[in-house]
Amino acid sequence: MNRPVPIFRESSAEPRTESLPLSHLSLEIGHLYMEDIVEGPERLRRHFATVRPWVDAVRSGLGTSVTGSRPRVSTCFLIDDYFSRLAAPDGLLPSLVEEATRAGLAIDYLARESACAVAAGADRTRVHPAESVLDRLVESPPPGSGGFRPPVSRTGWLSNGKRTPAQRTSAALDPAGAVWQPPRETGARGHSVFMDVELWSEKEGLRTWSCAFLAAVWQLIRLGLLRDDGRAVLKPVPWEEPDFPEEWDGLPPVLRLNPGAAPFTAYVTCSVLPGRFLPVEHAVRVILDQVHVEEGPLLQVAQRSAAERFDVPSGIADRVSYVFPPGL
Repeated sequence: MNRPVPIFRESSAEPRTESLPLSHLSLEIGHLYMEDIVEGPERLRRHFATVRPWVDAVRSGLGTSVTGSRPRVSTCFLIDDYFSRLAAPDGLLPSLVEEATRAGLAIDYLARESACAVAAGADRTRVHPAESVLDRLVESPPPGSGGFRPPVSRTGWLSNGKRTPAQRTSAALDPAGAVWQPPRETGARGHSVFMDVELWSEKEGLRTWSCAFLAAVWQLIRLGLLRDDGRAVLKPVPWEEPDFPEEWDGLPPVLRLNPGAAPFTAYVTCSVLPGRFLPVEHAVRVILDQVHVEEGPLLQVAQRSAAERFDVPSGIADRVSYVFPPGL
C-alpha cells in the first residue's frame, strides 16, 4: 500500500492577503482644494447644501442593487494637504464637520491626500501607496506600436492609445506624404478621445505626484484593492480626541469620525465632485484601466460579493462612478 508523501512548505512562501471589511458603497461627499475650504463656513455651507440631494439620490439608487439586507454605505471626505497647507487642522476641520452636520450629512471618514503619497504604516514604518501603484502599472500597447515609446516608469506619462509619432523625415523624403498622423485611442468607438496623463513632475530630484495619479491611488484604497506585502494600507483610525491637532502630520492618514459607520472600503465607489474635476477623473479611469491588481484582494471581493449577490463589475475603472452637480 502506497502512503502519501508529505509535502512541506515554508510558512513565508504562502502568500497572505489581509482581509478587509467591505461596505456596498463608499460615497465621497467632498474633495475640495485647500483654497476652497479656507474661504470659510459660507463656502462649505454652499458645498454641502448642493451635495445633499445628490447623496440622497445615490443612496436611493443603491437600494435597488442590494437584496436581502440594508445597503452598507459609508461617507468620506478627502482633504488636500499635499499640494498646499494654508490652514491648520484645528482651525479648519471643526467648521468642516459642523457644516456637513448642518446640511444633514455625516462625514464617516476623513482622509488626507498626502497619505496617498506617503504615510505611516501599522508597524510605524512608512508606506508609499503612490510608488506601489506605479510599480503595478502595465501599459496597454496600442495596435501597431513598435515599442519606440519609453516606459511610463521613465517618462511619467501614461496614455490610453497611440501618440502622434515623432516625424523623422521631411515631406519631400516621405513617399506617402504622411508628414503628420493623429493620436489614436485604443479601442475607440468611431472616433478617438485620446488622453496623455502626467503622473508626476520632478524638480531638483524631488518628485511631486499629480492630482490625477493620487486620485487613482485614492480610488484603489477605497475599493480595498491596495496592499503592502499583503497588508492593507491606510486603515482608518478611530478619532476620539476632543480637539484636532495643530499640524496635519499629527493626524492619522484616515480618521473614523463616526463610531457606528459602515466599513471604509467598499465594493464600489461614488464621488460627488465639482465639475472642474471631470478631466482629472477621466485621467483616473485611464490609470485604473492599466493597473495590475493583486489576485488576493480581487478574489476576496469576488467571493464576498457573490455571497451577497451584489454585482461588482470585473473592470476596476467600472467600479468607480461620479456625480458632477451643477454649481458645486
